[in-house]
Amino acid sequence: MSEQSGLSPETIAFIAEQEQDARRAFRLLRETRTISASGTLFIAVRIPGEDKIITFNYLGLWADDPDQPQTAVIDFEGKSYWHNNPGGAARYAKLFRTHAGVQAISHVHTPHLGAYSQAHAKLPLLYVPNRRFRFSSELPVYINRRQPEVDFILDSIEADREVPGIVEANGGATVWSWKGLRDLVNNIVLLEEGAQFQILAAALGGSQPFGPGVLEQQWKMGKLVPPDASVSDDGTIHYATAVAAE
Repeated sequence: MSEQSGLSPETIAFIAEQEQDARRAFRLLRETRTISASGTLFIAVRIPGEDKIITFNYLGLWADDPDQPQTAVIDFEGKSYWHNNPGGAARYAKLFRTHAGVQAISHVHTPHLGAYSQAHAKLPLLYVPNRRFRFSSELPVYINRRQPEVDFILDSIEADREVPGIVEANGGATVWSWKGLRDLVNNIVLLEEGAQFQILAAALGGSQPFGPGVLEQQWKMGKLVPPDASVSDDGTIHYATAVAAE
């Protein structure tokens, strides 16, 4: 990796580190068959302290080394700092600009999230690992492409800050993380796994709502609520001590 114009040595080092993680992520997602065979997958990661993102495109199928990312760097205005084209990930610059906490995002085609996308169906989060660290109960579905996807994402976050992604009608899904690339990949795997289990459950009568105490157990495991709180089965949280008014 040669140094590119306008990037500090520290930034170059961060890019190299993230590129290695992206390579591992591509291999993991491919080998676990989380992504569909066509290999539609790209990732964008925020560069800390800068108004820039790194983009990693999965070349897949005909590439001699399918897990080697095609890396690019752009700023939030679209200026390129790398010799490669940033590809589709450039369309998410507005999200990074609007929400300083968003660290990574991916557009990905997976078999079972793809099934929900074909049905124009929201994804209910009925697989417990997908509820452990968030209060969100579903992924919304993006249907009207006259509205830019990034604006639909911004609207979705405005409605529910903890929502981890959207289903893209007739395509795949877009998933993001407030923590970074590794957490992003975990989100993709768990959301796809949940979608798969819910589709398989349809043959047995369909996925059922959470049983008594499940949300309280999961939210305490994920440290979303304090140990002395109680949670009703409808998701209402009851704190042991009243929260002082600000």
